[in-house]
Amino acid sequence: MEQGAGTAEETPEAMADEFDTVAWWTARAVAELGDDHALPAACRGSGSPAALDRLAASMGLTAGTRLLDSGAGVGGPAAYVARTYGVRPTLAEPMEGACRAARRLFDHPVVVADGLTLPFPDQAFDAAWSLGVLCTVEDKRAYLDQLRRAVPPGGAVGLLVYCRTVDELPEQPEGNSFPSRDELRGHLAAVGLDLLDEVDLADLPAAPDDWDAAADRVEEVVARDHAGDERWQRARAQQETIVSLIRDGLMAGVLVSCRRAG
Repeated sequence: MEQGAGTAEETPEAMADEFDTVAWWTARAVAELGDDHALPAACRGSGSPAALDRLAASMGLTAGTRLLDSGAGVGGPAAYVARTYGVRPTLAEPMEGACRAARRLFDHPVVVADGLTLPFPDQAFDAAWSLGVLCTVEDKRAYLDQLRRAVPPGGAVGLLVYCRTVDELPEQPEGNSFPSRDELRGHLAAVGLDLLDEVDLADLPAAPDDWDAAADRVEEVVARDHAGDERWQRARAQQETIVSLIRDGLMAGVLVSCRRAG
């Protein structure tokens, strides 16, 4: 694991709890329960197998594709497409705890790096994606431009974006800024990313029951060991706010696939 830009000290407290501390606790829980729990736990919040299959297909990911996963978390989606399609992923993630967890769970190349200042040369990858991260960034066009820079003209860029469906949300989790669909499309066009495919997560098949059960079991072990810790409590509250916004129809997860123009 290499050191790059971005640390938990620069991140709102609740987000650091969720993506740094709880990420490492998740890896430890998987070690207790077994490797068959790793993918479901590490993909929670980043899409079901059906969602990842849809994005992989629309991006044209195949064996040998060099994929950058920016804001990779603990690396579940990258590990899924590596195992399913033979993709060669490189992970970039600003939270050191998440990077340690990703290396422990899946052992793919990982660098501690902020998605706004990716430490890679131009066009270093065949494709790039970022799942559930854009809403945590204020300068969305600068973030998207880094993804565009990472791939050659015609290269695929994929996103999972949580978009608000109303003008203003009644509450917003700390450190998040959710775009509308129109705002998202405007950001993509402004940085030279041509939108090819767009689908709501809600319109895709849910994860299999055994997949969800494995992820639930990991969360139960983390709660068993850390429910009394205020860091777990803050991360839990953050997650519950997002779930309630989606349940009430105020926010929706959207998968988009783009190509770098030119």
